[in-house]
Amino acid sequence: MSLPLPALGVGIGYREPFRTGLFLNRRAADFLEITADHYFDANDEKLAELDLLAAHFPLIPHGLNLSLGSAEGLDRPYLEQFAALVRKLQPPWWSEHLAFTRAGGRDIGHLAPVPFTREALAVVVRNIQEAQRAIAVPLIVENISFTLTWPGAEMTEAEFLTRLVSETGCGLLLDVTNLYINARTHGYDPRVFLEKLPAASIVQLHYVGEEELRGGLVDSHARPTTPPIWELLEQVLAFAPVKGAILERDECLPPFEELLPELDRAREIGRKYHRWP
Repeated sequence: MSLPLPALGVGIGYREPFRTGLFLNRRAADFLEITADHYFDANDEKLAELDLLAAHFPLIPHGLNLSLGSAEGLDRPYLEQFAALVRKLQPPWWSEHLAFTRAGGRDIGHLAPVPFTREALAVVVRNIQEAQRAIAVPLIVENISFTLTWPGAEMTEAEFLTRLVSETGCGLLLDVTNLYINARTHGYDPRVFLEKLPAASIVQLHYVGEEELRGGLVDSHARPTTPPIWELLEQVLAFAPVKGAILERDECLPPFEELLPELDRAREIGRKYHRWP
């Protein structure tokens, strides 16, 4: 990315059950990632929650349904709601997934991978450029985990991400757990994948433990960070000038205090490589 961005450190994806523990352990999180969709058309209680969080933490809005891979283009009302939230929060960056969630005017209900083709790349580039015109704050794009591989691929996922960054100037939100899962699922070395990415464009990380389900690995956001994810996280932090890392937990939520060792460990790894104070 061409703009200098602040080093935020280590934080957590905010969920309402964490609120009390978060404020009792205020120094545990340097910043929070919020699900942007939770604050669109929000009631007074949710807006008050947003104001409370913004008064105490830097907030990064993370989208679920902009559908950057949709050939029909972006949903303008959704984009306008996202833009209004970003204007309110004035974050250093905002994020969305490299995926499509809408096709033929219908919401498909999950993050679907885009084909790694020149045609799909042109679609995503066009959609990102539209989002960038609507939202001046820098956009970073997240890799997803997937089992489906579309036929006719003309490049690898790493090549697709690299060209996307080159053609749009966006940054990357590298989900370390998704990278590990995809490497195991599709049979490649995650370190080789990593080395093909533009290191300077890796702005933020996600990390959490993977889970085995029906013979495969999934990113369920439900397990403590595992040794292979810690190992890969350290490799990424050694490789790229990362500005922030977010621990993701959405299911099987423990008391917030039980997450403190995972936050502290990521913070210390980042300090080892001088990524944040």
